[in-house]
Amino acid sequence: MCLLGMLLFAITGITLNHAGQIEAKPRVSTRTAVLPDALLQQLVVIEKGMASAPKGAARSGTKAPMPLTEDVARWVQTEFGARVMDGNVEWSPGEVYVGLPRPGGDAFLTIDLASGEVNHERTDRGVIAYLNDLHKGRNTGAVWVWFLDVFAIATLVFCITGFFLLQMHSRNRAATWPMVGLGLALPLVLAILFIH
Repeated sequence: MCLLGMLLFAITGITLNHAGQIEAKPRVSTRTAVLPDALLQQLVVIEKGMASAPKGAARSGTKAPMPLTEDVARWVQTEFGARVMDGNVEWSPGEVYVGLPRPGGDAFLTIDLASGEVNHERTDRGVIAYLNDLHKGRNTGAVWVWFLDVFAIATLVFCITGFFLLQMHSRNRAATWPMVGLGLALPLVLAILFIH
């Protein structure tokens, strides 16, 4: 686990350091469909309920915790392959906006509450952007974040046991502690001299 994780993080560390020099040509795809009337009415009922909500409750025109209905979410999943229940739903007068950020790209969905027109736009920034976002845990969901935490703990164990191995073998290798000292001193010196 540590070996594969360190390879991924080493490679993406390089790509993140040189993100400005690596050209990415985002691919944007858009699709449009019309929400069936029965599903549109579910959303209209929610919007009317939000508009008449008492002050302090979720109101139209604000980021609201009110998600889409399960029926609408299922229809969107079938029609566009997008999981809107994971998205950030914003209700505005006459429109629902769902932000669907994802690793290596972005997507959003808008639903016009008057006509039922649904627009879905997806941007794909490529494999390097995807791997960079995995490195940062950006828009990856809770399971990947937990994996990163477990990987970080495993890497700490890997490093600490490595330190004990160094101590065990240092009697036979005179360069062990000078090399460890250099490994600690070099980043410190570079940071002091070159980072302002």
